[in-house]
Amino acid sequence: MKFSVYQISRQGGRERNEDRMGYAYTRESGLFVLADGMGGHPEGAMAAQLALQTFSAYFQKAANPTVREVPEFLSSALMAAHHQIIRYAAEKGMLDTPRTTLVAAVMERNNVHWVHCGDSRLYIVRNGALLTRTRDHSYMEQQAHLGRTTQHINRNILFTCLGSPAKPVFDLSGPVPLQQGDRMLLCSDGLWGTVKDFEIADELSRRPLEQAVPELVEMALKRGGPRCDNVTVLAMEWETPDGFQTTRVSTEDIEDGVFASTIQSGVPDPTIEDMDDEAIEKSIAEINEAIRRTAERNA
Repeated sequence: MKFSVYQISRQGGRERNEDRMGYAYTRESGLFVLADGMGGHPEGAMAAQLALQTFSAYFQKAANPTVREVPEFLSSALMAAHHQIIRYAAEKGMLDTPRTTLVAAVMERNNVHWVHCGDSRLYIVRNGALLTRTRDHSYMEQQAHLGRTTQHINRNILFTCLGSPAKPVFDLSGPVPLQQGDRMLLCSDGLWGTVKDFEIADELSRRPLEQAVPELVEMALKRGGPRCDNVTVLAMEWETPDGFQTTRVSTEDIEDGVFASTIQSGVPDPTIEDMDDEAIEKSIAEINEAIRRTAERNA
């Protein structure tokens, strides 16, 4: 596989960043995950972190080097993430559970599948146009899909998420055959809440990822103002030509059995404190710098 990837997360006007994102890959399969810890409930950042780490652990076990049944993997990993959050809350004796939205995609065999729960979104842009995007599990999106007015509905009210006492509702999509130049974007609602779908598609189509993604994030921060939500984006371009971008990843030289990830595998010890915002920003910068150095060595 050959792809370019760029990820960025900003705190905005919130007290802390409760978004988490990351990716992992083997020689023939790639996983991309983004979670948005929900405000109004305790430890949203931990819920998002648990979700990512559970997906990473499942992927490491399942991708040998491909995932046998991708839809089954995505649904199983999502439910496992949900149960990990519930278990964490029970072990700490919490009266309310941490909660998070999630969107995750697996690309392999020149196809992409994805799953989502809540209102973190996935977009696919092809030849300058929006090919598809996820439909939020929100009352506003539900009513809009039915052709009803949404003027007085709060877009932030969801009817499902991970970590809720109720079994999560989720949608599986794909496979979508990938073509050279296709771009996939995963984002939290901090982006799409202020940046329109056509603007996301247009920006992704006109510039390399390392220019388009920061521009979209800055646009969201500016429009969101002093109370802007966390803004997190993880974007991928499929089969980027050699020498085209500094964030290019090639798995052609990876041996079978090798697993690479920007997500810590496994489930964290509940006694370990979560990463603070400064540590998160430092980690993201280190990951992007490592990708750049690898691309330069392989050039």
